[in-house]
Amino acid sequence: MERKALDAALSSDLDRTEHHGGVDRCEAMARKLKVFSWSDGLHDYTVATTSRAKALEAWDIGRDLFKDGTAKAVETGAAFDAAVATPDTVITRLAGGLSAALKALPAKARRKPSKAETARAEALAGLRAELKALEDEAEASEVAFAERRGTLEAEEAAANEGFATRRAALENATKATGK
Repeated sequence: MERKALDAALSSDLDRTEHHGGVDRCEAMARKLKVFSWSDGLHDYTVATTSRAKALEAWDIGRDLFKDGTAKAVETGAAFDAAVATPDTVITRLAGGLSAALKALPAKARRKPSKAETARAEALAGLRAELKALEDEAEASEVAFAERRGTLEAEEAAANEGFATRRAALENATKATGK
């Protein structure tokens, strides 16, 4: 529902006037509806009401969500249309998730990490880098040992073959001499 349609619907309800001393007055002095929305990351809460205070009351929130930028006025969208269709009723819809809610927060509402948290993160990153270097070193060492093992096994096989050849020659010589 467009904003103009909402205004027209409200003004038609306010057209009832009475004459009092020659002055036209509205029977009901209604304020223009505004649509407000906030999200907890899991759900979006939208309400059409006349003030921020009434929105907070409808949401049953004890703190001012507008002050830190968590809640804001909405002027378009499906949630806007649904809220305008049912004033003073909280419309609850599934949100885009926690990451979408965090991205939607104003910059001043996002807390910067403390010096201790930054130092801890840097220390952790340093330890992870050292661990990665150690794992790379262990892998290189294993490859080097495998190459050396292969060389030693080849030397052992050559030595065993040399011993076997010499043994066979000596056994043949022993048999030939013993006859």
